[in-house]
Amino acid sequence: MTPDRAAGLAETRRALAAGEVTSRALVERALARIEATQPTLNAFRVVRAGAALAEADAADRELAAGVRRPLLGVPVAVKDDMDVAGEPTAFGCPGDFPRAAADGEAVRRLRAAGAVIVGKTNTCELGQWPFTEGPAFGDTRNPWHTGHTPGGSSGGSAAAVAAGLVPAALGSDGAGSVRIPAAWTHLVGVKPQRGRISTWPWGESFHGITVNGTLARTVADAALLLDAASGNHARDPHRPPALTVADAVGRDPGRLRVALSLKPPFTAVPARLDPAIRARVVELADRLAALGHEVEEADPPYGRIGLTFVPRATAGIAERAREAPDPALLDPRTRAASRLGRMLGGAPLRAARRAEAVLHRRIGEFFRSYDVVLAPTTAAPPPRIGDLYRLKGFATDRAIIAACPYAWPWNVLGWPGVNVPAGFVEGGLPVGAQLLGPANSEPLLVSVAAQLEAELRWHEVWPPQQREAETPAV
Repeated sequence: MTPDRAAGLAETRRALAAGEVTSRALVERALARIEATQPTLNAFRVVRAGAALAEADAADRELAAGVRRPLLGVPVAVKDDMDVAGEPTAFGCPGDFPRAAADGEAVRRLRAAGAVIVGKTNTCELGQWPFTEGPAFGDTRNPWHTGHTPGGSSGGSAAAVAAGLVPAALGSDGAGSVRIPAAWTHLVGVKPQRGRISTWPWGESFHGITVNGTLARTVADAALLLDAASGNHARDPHRPPALTVADAVGRDPGRLRVALSLKPPFTAVPARLDPAIRARVVELADRLAALGHEVEEADPPYGRIGLTFVPRATAGIAERAREAPDPALLDPRTRAASRLGRMLGGAPLRAARRAEAVLHRRIGEFFRSYDVVLAPTTAAPPPRIGDLYRLKGFATDRAIIAACPYAWPWNVLGWPGVNVPAGFVEGGLPVGAQLLGPANSEPLLVSVAAQLEAELRWHEVWPPQQREAETPAV
């Protein structure tokens, strides 16, 4: 393990159990990397230096006593929409937030697995946008090209993992917010089945469209973190059957029927797939065919699925905005979305929720003919810092839809999706593709992703170490 970047989650766990390194040494190195990169990458909103070192010392005592837990002594990070006891949960917002009295369920489970939470990563205001910028914390930058965004809303988690500050991190995904930053930072990002990782103290986050997920450099690491964080609070409304997803890594998925879906789902404004991204996704499809899978172009019957997304998203924003200590400090776009959410929070929201069962049946039929969907994760490469943040109102919505039209339907459905790195486009900017499946298909998706990883070895490629921050275009 080199001090300038973290080893993977599985390797870190092995080295700790073998006594080759101490948790304190790992946490000290992680804290040093975070401190060194905050002026450039700005991945963290909260750094728990003292608390993390104390937790590392406790982990070392357990390790010395022969105790073994899945992530005992391993440093990880979580997104700042998750409660960590003793820390504020600002969720990208400005203002003086109270400190959380208790861990959220996902964080509690990570701690039960032995993980050391080194800090909370930056996210855009209430997780609304595919960029991680804002007056509350500044600009979070992409380790591959610091003049560009790492995406959002789990951009801080993605930047931290891509730069090797921590081996893996939790994010959340309400419209692609794990998969989009994973695509734009050359990571594996797992959006699991709704309820797989609890969002408690929210039984349903954003009326069921948002789930917690994992970001890592390898499929195995993403699956390990997923298994450690998985499970339910007693009051969770969604409780999928228990799975051990890491067992699927290296498992032969058999010969699959793969639908290559390049057409964006229904959107109210035009969205065009960048030709270079199309080429990278088609190359992945060709790789799957070479592995023995049957691949053909086909699009799920989405219909006007977008009409069911907006009420759930905006009503969720309205709920979260009420928690802000000073709503006047919120972005005007947040306040506008909150007003719309209050309007749509009655009958339109109930209709949107009822429509989910219809969508499950209709799109579920598609999976009688296909096992997996392969689709672009985004339609465009990562924008430059400021290009999206400085837009106003509807111009922001138009730009977001144009850049990221592919991910959100799986949030409406609540089904799993996995971003895998698809390579690079002009300028060395990372892009990704998503493997999508029906309910509870995480093991299948992970096994296919691991097949691709074994061929492409994407985890062996790291961002440039000495790239200086570029000045955003104005």
